[in-house]
Amino acid sequence: MKHNCPGHSALRKGRRSIPGQIYLLTWATHKRRPWLVSVPAAREVIRSLKYADDSRWTHTLAFVVMPDHVHWCLELGAEHRLDRVVNSVKSFTSNRLRSLHQIRGSFWQDGFHDRAARADDNIASMCRYIVANPLRAGIATDLGDFPHWDSVWLEP
Repeated sequence: MKHNCPGHSALRKGRRSIPGQIYLLTWATHKRRPWLVSVPAAREVIRSLKYADDSRWTHTLAFVVMPDHVHWCLELGAEHRLDRVVNSVKSFTSNRLRSLHQIRGSFWQDGFHDRAARADDNIASMCRYIVANPLRAGIATDLGDFPHWDSVWLEP
C-alpha cells in the first residue's frame, strides 16, 4: 500500500522491535475526527489493548483513549513486532468501530508515532504524563472524571 502522508516513511525509518523494550505510541483517527468520544468506542480500543496484553504481545504500562487519538505505553513481548501489534489493534478496532459509527472508509490515520524509552527515562513520569492528557486538553478537570485510561502506577 502506498502512503502519501508527509513524513509517513520517516516514521518508519529506524523503527526496531526489541522484546522487553518500552515504547510510547500514538495514533489518531482519520482526519482527527472525535469518533472515540463515546464510551462504546473507547471501550473497543481498551478491549483490544487488553487482548494484546492477554496474548502476551505486550505488557501495558499506561494508556489513554482521547476523542481523536490513542496514547499507549507498553513493553513489547517476546517475538512480536511493534508494527504488527499496532496494526492488529488498529485493524480489529477499525472493523468494529466503523460499524458502530456507520463509517465508510478509513477509521484510523495511516501509521503511528513511536518512541523507544531510554535507560535514563523515568517511565512512571512518562505514564503520568500520558494519563494526564485529558486534563491538559481541558476535557476533564479530574482524572476520576475521565474513564478511558489506566496505568500500572495510578488509581482513578
